[in-house]
Amino acid sequence: MLRIGLTGGIGSGKSTVSRRLTELGAVVIDADLIAREVVEPGEPALEQIRERFGDGVFTSDGALDRPALGRVVFGDPQALADLEGITHPAIWGRTAQRLRAAEQAGTAVAVHDMPLLVEKQMAGEYHLVLVVDTDEEERVRRLVELRGMPQDEARSRIAAQATDEQRRAVADVLLDNNGSPDDLVVAVDRLWQERLTPFADNLATSSPVRAPQELTLLDPDPAWAGRAAREIARLRHRLGDLAVTVDHIGSTAVPMYAKPIIDLQVGVADLAVADSAAFTRAMDQGGWPRIEGVDQDASKDGQHWPKRYHLGCDPAVPIHLHVREVDSPGWRWALLFRDWLRADESARTGYRAEKHRLAAAGLRRAEYADAKEPWFDAVSERIEAWARETGWSPDVEGA
Repeated sequence: MLRIGLTGGIGSGKSTVSRRLTELGAVVIDADLIAREVVEPGEPALEQIRERFGDGVFTSDGALDRPALGRVVFGDPQALADLEGITHPAIWGRTAQRLRAAEQAGTAVAVHDMPLLVEKQMAGEYHLVLVVDTDEEERVRRLVELRGMPQDEARSRIAAQATDEQRRAVADVLLDNNGSPDDLVVAVDRLWQERLTPFADNLATSSPVRAPQELTLLDPDPAWAGRAAREIARLRHRLGDLAVTVDHIGSTAVPMYAKPIIDLQVGVADLAVADSAAFTRAMDQGGWPRIEGVDQDASKDGQHWPKRYHLGCDPAVPIHLHVREVDSPGWRWALLFRDWLRADESARTGYRAEKHRLAAAGLRRAEYADAKEPWFDAVSERIEAWARETGWSPDVEGA
């Protein structure tokens, strides 16, 4: 089941997106609705609130008096922590229950409508994060005109949330909602058809997205680093301690003239880990199925460097995952080559010239990869000399 995180600032129009995704067939799990549900009369959390905060935060009919509770916890970090210690386990438990129920029912796409997704650092938990992006002044206008909120309060509530820059950093998809509601619905429909439905189908069938064999080389794209960082966060969430390191490698990590493919390297303690049921299950669930028959790649000296190879399922972003043992020659070379290119402008110039030469020969992508080997062989000693001179060593913390 494809798990989507949906977020946006107050007044951004997130509810319009949530409603349209429901109409298209997604199951939407609303975090705010669940937060209200778990403190309804008869819920265990409500009695715990009474025990901690007393009858003064309840109405005469036994319901929670939210404004009164807000006044108690506002400006009191310990009181707020106590309240969250009561409500959060109930909220997360019910959320997990709803997600399990959706999956058991055969749901293809589940959307977690989560206003605090960024603040709670949850982006890595989803296959994709959608952010409804609306200019601050437009949000203020909507809050004032449509909700009757005083302007000072609107600005204060916006300021208390994550910034637009923080949301955009975790966004796989930015849904621009500075126009009309109809424009937003059209954008959601297009996203559903072109990305969400194919992604869900690929995930359900463990079908990887293969980059076209026609060779395409592009100038550096600032978006490459963000795409890699978001995928690394997902890998770390899914794999946990099974992954020792996770790094962005290849030319898009430099960045420089490159194929528009995000190459990532997962370092494991032993390839037996990569072959374990726990590892392969986590990779399948995360949307990175293993490609059988690709278990080694040739080194610069003709030896073989074992690895396991996975591809991503997202139709919008080709992801190639190379799983190698930490400290193995192949693992080390991938990091060393990347760092050498980052540090040496003449190296980047030379590598770009070689790429241009091979592209002009009309090679296909697979042929192009093999054709670069002589160039790698020719520069290998130069790279090793640079490593010795600079005292280079791999960053064991990963990227």
